[in-house]
Amino acid sequence: MDKIFQVKQKTVKGLIALIARTGLLQVIAVVATFILTVFLDPAQFGVFAIVAAAVDILVYFSDIGLAGALIQKQDVNEEDLATTFTIQQILSLILLGLGFIAGSFVAHVYSLSMAGVWLFRALLVSVFLSGLKTIPSVLLERKLDFIKVATVQIIETIIFYGLAVILAWKGFGVSSFTAAVLVRSFIGLLMIYILAPWKPKIGINKISFKKLVSFGMPFQLNSLLGLVKDRMLVAYYGAILSPASVGYLQWAERWSLFPLRMVVDNVSKVTFPAYSRLQEERDHLVKAIEKSIFFTAIFIFPILIGLLVLAPVALVIIPKYQKWQPALLALGLFSVNAMWSSVSTTITNAFAAMGKIKINLKLMLMWTALTWILTPLLMSKYGYNGVALASAIVASSSIIPMIILKKILPVNLLSNIWPQLISAVFMGIFLKWLTSSLVISHWILVIPLIAAGAILYGVLLMVIMPKKLITEINSVKKIFL
Repeated sequence: MDKIFQVKQKTVKGLIALIARTGLLQVIAVVATFILTVFLDPAQFGVFAIVAAAVDILVYFSDIGLAGALIQKQDVNEEDLATTFTIQQILSLILLGLGFIAGSFVAHVYSLSMAGVWLFRALLVSVFLSGLKTIPSVLLERKLDFIKVATVQIIETIIFYGLAVILAWKGFGVSSFTAAVLVRSFIGLLMIYILAPWKPKIGINKISFKKLVSFGMPFQLNSLLGLVKDRMLVAYYGAILSPASVGYLQWAERWSLFPLRMVVDNVSKVTFPAYSRLQEERDHLVKAIEKSIFFTAIFIFPILIGLLVLAPVALVIIPKYQKWQPALLALGLFSVNAMWSSVSTTITNAFAAMGKIKINLKLMLMWTALTWILTPLLMSKYGYNGVALASAIVASSSIIPMIILKKILPVNLLSNIWPQLISAVFMGIFLKWLTSSLVISHWILVIPLIAAGAILYGVLLMVIMPKKLITEINSVKKIFL
């Protein structure tokens, strides 16, 4: 069995395993998020988002991109692992100390209650525990053993949401997240070492450090720009807008990003190491990128458009959910962002895997600048909806990485996107007509609507691109035959 086929087989099997398990994970997350947003008011939901964003800003300084460098590097030795682990723990301990010292300042800026302060501290502890999981996780990803990675994620998700929902139901409010975060972190740490045993080693090898940092620092600088563009933005508008407004934004963003978390994140997780192994095989790399974009679009586009059409119906027929009605416009705008991101994320992932991290740095610099120029301007005029509008406008610049990719590799982007988009739009029009024509008084009636939309979408795909659809499906089936 040649190298190329092995990479293809592990990639496809890993992706299917991740999506299958993440399907369960996302079902749990979606159901739990729905229940939490029933029991918690927008302000409480907003507090969790604000505190999580503040911690994420501190988290950046606990890593210098060495984990990403370990995955991208062709060969890894024990010195590389020990060096990465040691530096990671030193930075995590420094972060933990600084975070506890800065706790009162964060509480003052965001007017947090004592429950919010304890949530902040719990998230800091969870960051430290996550650092201890770095090497076992990297070793699994290098082997493309995503079944074990997904297993840990599922266990952590069940624990986090299960405990959070129970405590929220019992009236613990923000403190529900605090307990859930701590329990999840400890169990997750234990599970990763059971599934991927690795004896921690302390030590810093100068040669290993220099080689890893040569890739890791640009990789981490790219992460810094992402941090400034996204998480610092939440920290910024969280200090200006009311907790309820932040809650509306987070509700809308979470639902719009749900399909990305389920599909795109898994595709990126699997394809990054796979692309890295194929970076010297130009033809195979082109085909791998095209397949990633094709299958990403085939799932993401109809889910997002279906979500936009059915969300207003859900808010009307589900008891105690009408309170999220003000977030519908933001949901639509964030969904525009998600649609663009579903394609651009795959492309930037390919750039990183090919070692062209500087391209990603320039793109992130552009997106960060646009975000911070447009968001304050539009927020001052349209309030929290201005944040979502800025997000949609910035996302439209994702056409640029598409142009850059075409200059580097002969990837056919349009033919792997437009059939799915056209089919999804017609599906959305059909669903909108149905929801306008029928009286939907119970949530159970939404299920036939979803089924009808899915059937129409599948039929349209077969009409528009019958040969390509069958060819792509058969190419995946061959991996298992």
